[in-house]
Amino acid sequence: MTRTPGTTSTGPTTFDDALDLLAGAPDPQGVFGPYDGTPEACLRAGNRTYRLLARLLHPDAAPADRRAEAAAAFTRLGESWNRYQQDITGVTGRQVVITTKRRVYSVGGERASGDIATLYKVNYRAEDDGEARALLKLPRSVTDNDLMEREATALERIAREGDPEYANYVPRLIETFRHRDAASGTERRANVIERVRGFRSLAEVREAYPDGLDARDVAWMWRRLLVAIGYAHRAGVVHGAITPDHVLIHPREHGLVLVDWCYSVLLDGPAGAAPPEAILRAKAVEHVPAMIDRHADLYPPEIPAKQPPETAADVYMATRCVTGLLAPDAPKPLLRFARGCSLPAPARRPHDAWKLLGELDELLGKLYGPRRFRPFAMPTRRES
Repeated sequence: MTRTPGTTSTGPTTFDDALDLLAGAPDPQGVFGPYDGTPEACLRAGNRTYRLLARLLHPDAAPADRRAEAAAAFTRLGESWNRYQQDITGVTGRQVVITTKRRVYSVGGERASGDIATLYKVNYRAEDDGEARALLKLPRSVTDNDLMEREATALERIAREGDPEYANYVPRLIETFRHRDAASGTERRANVIERVRGFRSLAEVREAYPDGLDARDVAWMWRRLLVAIGYAHRAGVVHGAITPDHVLIHPREHGLVLVDWCYSVLLDGPAGAAPPEAILRAKAVEHVPAMIDRHADLYPPEIPAKQPPETAADVYMATRCVTGLLAPDAPKPLLRFARGCSLPAPARRPHDAWKLLGELDELLGKLYGPRRFRPFAMPTRRES
């Protein structure tokens, strides 16, 4: 079966058809199509053929008495697909590519390693034919595929239900898909997420300023974190893991992005059908699926107790994150305000992050007067 990209082909339809195609092809191009000078189209067409053959040859789908034969063929298929991609990417100078139904991603080096996933830099062709940059997030274990799906669901819901004015507070999901490793056949859920530049985590801030920050520097981070969680809550999503690693700030521009929505939970009921007050008092439909052990002291009691959280759970964690940055001489009224946001009983905590923001502003006004921009800097590092 040789074809050119963009042409239609009936392709194999049975296990024996797939075996014949694989056995009769002199090289990978005989299976996935000849290179015609259009690498993106070739890789998309090749990926369609690979997925079709993988379905037919997978040992779990093969007749019971032919599973050993299927396993050997499945391995040969993976090797052939790898060679085909290497042939094409050798032409373009790229090292690794991942092809989906919508895009072809050129995968670069590792950008970061999180608790469950590794993030890689990727480039792809944007709608305007320019080159776009993003991050590919792949779980290290297939047992965490569900957490990746949870993140995709949360980001899609926030983008759909949330107020677009605050969209910059949450990373944009570009695509989510199942990625099958050609060599092992292992399937992992991958999320491609918009890449932000110039941001640093609160963990880095704490490391850079071990003696703590002036409360006026912490104030803008606290304010923006409340906007981020208020934006998500009104879309019906609780983050569930607001830790210093997941809060990114832009020091110079005072920006903030709340990342890693793998531990998020949805609030009960469709957000669009309920008034904000009802959503803000609703409980999640399930408990937070996992905790990050090294941040156990930041979680409110209901999360380790595996109770469905309310929005107050995020208020608790956000408060603990930002107050952990304060210097010991922080104003006592601010510390009392924080204690009220992190009471053990969720019913006694604030639930509405945006209303809480107004109360925080009122307190800051009493302490420091009218708001003024206060420059904040972090030690420089080279952006990759």
